[in-house]
Amino acid sequence: MLLSIFIFVLAAGIPYYSVLESNNKVKSETIFLISSFFLAIAIVASVFIEVEFSSMILWVALISSLYSIYKATKTTNFYKLGYYLIFINAPYFILFIGKQGLLYSTSLLVVLFGIYTIAKHYERHYGSANYHSISGTTLETPYAGSFLTLYLISIALYPPFPNSIFLFNSMIQGDTTLLWYLVVIIIFFGNFIISMRVMPKTVFGKANPGLHYVDLGIKSKIINFTILIILTVLSIIAFKEAII
Repeated sequence: MLLSIFIFVLAAGIPYYSVLESNNKVKSETIFLISSFFLAIAIVASVFIEVEFSSMILWVALISSLYSIYKATKTTNFYKLGYYLIFINAPYFILFIGKQGLLYSTSLLVVLFGIYTIAKHYERHYGSANYHSISGTTLETPYAGSFLTLYLISIALYPPFPNSIFLFNSMIQGDTTLLWYLVVIIIFFGNFIISMRVMPKTVFGKANPGLHYVDLGIKSKIINFTILIILTVLSIIAFKEAII
């Protein structure tokens, strides 16, 4: 039981970010990196340690997920959006513990790392990782806008991105219960609502005339193309899982 609670906490089953956010000395970037690191540890630990989560733990994760969806609708900061998404998707990791859950969480981390690179780019060239006033990036900064669009579409659980296929695989292979339906509904609509809320505010719309737009450099392009290659590989794995 203690082991399952430990992995549950690592997988962001409870919103420990609330404690960190209350400390002004802890930056949002740091909270994102801590949350991502803990989830990565949970993924690795779950490969070697077999755990079972009780329904009570799953209910706590669902409440945490709903709270994180609410928090995500209030932010325009990419770092905060990143760690809120980790908590939003925590019930999936807990319900579908095993290969599907691990692959889904891994692909989520890959996508969030992509958003992290966009956040760093914004912070470097626009002064912060906030996207509130930075609209029209698809036209003004086509590389940054295109990569961000692909990441948001992946989070929104659109095929052929791996997250959507892993979710579909889990849906057709899992035993359905009321709790199962709640997890699937919250994960699907939570991810969709958040990503679709961000997209019109930054990748579409008119450009801000008072802003000097800067597109991704060579190094950032290489990193983001590498992320897309990894997502492609994960999609192939997901398709193979679906047809087996």
